[in-house]
Amino acid sequence: MSRRLPLIALLVCLSLWAAACYGVRYGFMEDVRWVGVCSSPQVSWECQLRATLGLMIHLRVLGWVALGLAVVATLVPRRAGWWLAVLSLVFGLPALALYTVSLAAFALVLAGLRLVRRSA
Repeated sequence: MSRRLPLIALLVCLSLWAAACYGVRYGFMEDVRWVGVCSSPQVSWECQLRATLGLMIHLRVLGWVALGLAVVATLVPRRAGWWLAVLSLVFGLPALALYTVSLAAFALVLAGLRLVRRSA
C-alpha cells in the first residue's frame, strides 16, 4: 500500500464533502422556493433546519469551531493532532461554503499545514 493512498483518499472525500456543502448552500439556503415555503404559518422541520443553519451562519459557529480545532491540532503531537486537523477540515469546508470565508480560510490553511507536517 502506498504511503500517499490515505492522503489521496482524504482529498477525494473532502472534495465530495465540499460539493455537498455547496449543494446545501445553493439548493437549500439560497433557493427562492424555500422562502415561500418557510413564510407560511405552518412550520416544517425543513424550515426549522434552515432557520437553525441561518443562525449558525450568522454567529459564525462553524468557522470558530474549525479555527479552534486547527489551533489545537497544531499543538497536539502525532496522530491525535492529525485527526484533529482532519476534523477541522470537516468543519471548515461548510464554513467556507456558508459565508464564513475569513475564519474558514485561515482554519483550512492551518489544518492543511498540520496535515502535511512531518512527525518528529
